[in-house]
Amino acid sequence: MAEPLQRWCDETCGICPGQVLGPGDFDVVARPRTELAYRPQLGWRATPSGVPVCVHPFRVGMPPGAYASAGRPLPNLHTEAVPAPPPEALILPEALDDLSGWMVAHLRSTDRDEMFSVVAQLEREAGERFAPGEVVTVLRRVLSVELARS
Repeated sequence: MAEPLQRWCDETCGICPGQVLGPGDFDVVARPRTELAYRPQLGWRATPSGVPVCVHPFRVGMPPGAYASAGRPLPNLHTEAVPAPPPEALILPEALDDLSGWMVAHLRSTDRDEMFSVVAQLEREAGERFAPGEVVTVLRRVLSVELARS
């Protein structure tokens, strides 16, 4: 079992297997899905068969692949480009667990000059679905990492 990359502790969701598991120890899929919900008994999201799974390839920095379940070869995590957020990552999620990924997708798809107006838009839009206090908490956490990245 490999160690998680140090940057994953800041750049992935709190329920991502990348918080605890290393490259190759979990699968990566293109987006969140109902059948890939967080499993408290495991401590991360998993497939129905129990394989740990990350649902934000642009956060973990790996393209979608069956790394743990089918032994797909790992990309070179030091030289390959981080995948861009896919269009579906820009759709407001139903679950609060996916809110940070949605915010990160928008921030990584935005020019630096437009960052402040996008942050205001994210706060307004998310506040229509989630409690404002939760939105601000997630937004602060996301911004602390994303502003340091750029």
